Amino acid sequence: MAWDMMTLLLLLLFLCETQSWAASKPNFVLLMADDLGIGDPGCYGNKTLRTPNIDRLARGGVKLTQHLAASPLCTPSRAAFMTGRYPVRSGMASQSQVGVFLFSASSGGLPPSEITFAKLLKDQGYSTALIGKWHLGISCHDPGDFCHHPTSHGFDYFHGLPLTNMRDCKLGEGSVFTAAFRLLVLLPMQLIALALLTLVVLKWLGLFRAPPCAFLFLFLLATLLLGLLLGFLHYFRPLNCFLMRNRDITQQPMSYDNLTQRLTADAAHFLRRNAETPFLLVLSFLHMHTALFSSKDFAGKSQHGSYGDAAEEMDWSVGQILDVLHELKLANNTLVYFSSDQGAHVEEVTVKGEVQGGSNGIYKGGKANNWEGGIRVPGIVRWPGVIQAGLEIDEPTSNMDIFPTVAKLAGSPLPQDRVIDGRDLMPLLQMRTQRSEHEFLFHYCNSYLNAVRWHPPNSTSIWKAFFFTPKFSPEGANGCFDTHVCFCYGQYVTYHDPPLLFEISRDPRERNPLTPTSEPRFWEILEAMQEAAARHARTLQDVPNQLSLGNLMWKPWLQLCCSSLGLSCQCDREDQDGRHSP
Repeated sequence: MAWDMMTLLLLLLFLCETQSWAASKPNFVLLMADDLGIGDPGCYGNKTLRTPNIDRLARGGVKLTQHLAASPLCTPSRAAFMTGRYPVRSGMASQSQVGVFLFSASSGGLPPSEITFAKLLKDQGYSTALIGKWHLGISCHDPGDFCHHPTSHGFDYFHGLPLTNMRDCKLGEGSVFTAAFRLLVLLPMQLIALALLTLVVLKWLGLFRAPPCAFLFLFLLATLLLGLLLGFLHYFRPLNCFLMRNRDITQQPMSYDNLTQRLTADAAHFLRRNAETPFLLVLSFLHMHTALFSSKDFAGKSQHGSYGDAAEEMDWSVGQILDVLHELKLANNTLVYFSSDQGAHVEEVTVKGEVQGGSNGIYKGGKANNWEGGIRVPGIVRWPGVIQAGLEIDEPTSNMDIFPTVAKLAGSPLPQDRVIDGRDLMPLLQMRTQRSEHEFLFHYCNSYLNAVRWHPPNSTSIWKAFFFTPKFSPEGANGCFDTHVCFCYGQYVTYHDPPLLFEISRDPRERNPLTPTSEPRFWEILEAMQEAAARHARTLQDVPNQLSLGNLMWKPWLQLCCSSLGLSCQCDREDQDGRHSP
């Protein structure tokens, strides 16, 4: 009897300690939009796009007005967000024009050696889930190794799109490969047609009689090119636009029908299932990347066409998550973060002239360049009772800061074997300090150091120096409309010697570059920034380039397919209520 009482007492003591431990650890809900501009949410000044739930989040927490993406492109920015490190450190920064993964069967991705905040929190006993977009690779050497997959990077549960949403995923929305089609198919077809016509004319004039095999060769070459194009157009969507639950394909190709509702329901179910234990939920929206989509409840309801419809549906999803936290009485023990992976894609305009990119507010440029419009993104952090509601902070912060912030709050030490570029946000968010810990921030265009930002100690000034800037096209435009995105080197950029210097704190629109005449400390400021860039460069190590052409290209042996019937890859195992999270 005494032994039974002792056992019962120890069990009760263990349960109490477990509950106390769980209660002492905050939960984390990290909401990441795709290509949402800082000028889109109402809390950042938009008067016509309705975002009441994002605005509610901002009223209840801190609004960061100089929150910066570590890269102006999806893949490198998300790598930095997950690891707290500049993407060049992990090899997630391209040296070519293609800066993101375009095929699910690429071999590149977030290296297994990288440590994500999900890994750290999982080691601290957290339940971890990523729902939505990943875009950081799937497999390395064979389709079953899943070395880059979310479940290999600390997430207990994954439900979403392992690649990214793109125009090619939605019938009738065009293709991101249009320029490649022109170069690799249409131009050769025109040359073949010209060659055939030339041979016919020469034969008719009696100047040259080509052998029949020459005509046959050109005809077969044209047929091959046309066949490859038709095959690509037919197979790209099912091979790359599919949903997974953990490591299993659930819908191939992906259907947009009630997609936001399905993913939101699954996220809500994850919260309910894990309400008694510490959890990390990353809800990574497919909105606002094209192809734009929205359900019938939102289609045609906004003042901003299909872009506005999608934005308002995403805002609805944010509201659903906030409501579940309130319902479960978890709001006061949950840090909620909302941001975007980079600025709005201003060059997204359809052939009919419909603008399908968002607003970057007063800021110049957008996605794929390091003008403020490309990297200054919404940043909202709410934690009732811990972070004062209604604050606005204009200090430089980065999406890399989430890594050390959540790690410290979860009780996890930071890795000591690598450089962590992010800084803990809590002292700034709780107003224990008035200044960001980032004296310098480095803005990369793919793997090329594009600009340096400097916030000197004991100064309110914020300087930004560009080593090169993209050539906007057509001339006078606010983006690279001729190439759809801006590129990072060669004929597509203008190099600056001395660097192009702005005082962002006084000129956030970046309209008035400084000169030695207009700024007496011009050379002194540039010298300090160039020295900082040199010190930073010395901390970089050579790592395998995950976005090399070899790693970017489609590898048939890595292709995931839910059926065994060749490349047909057709299945639908999605439960429409989305209730499958652990």
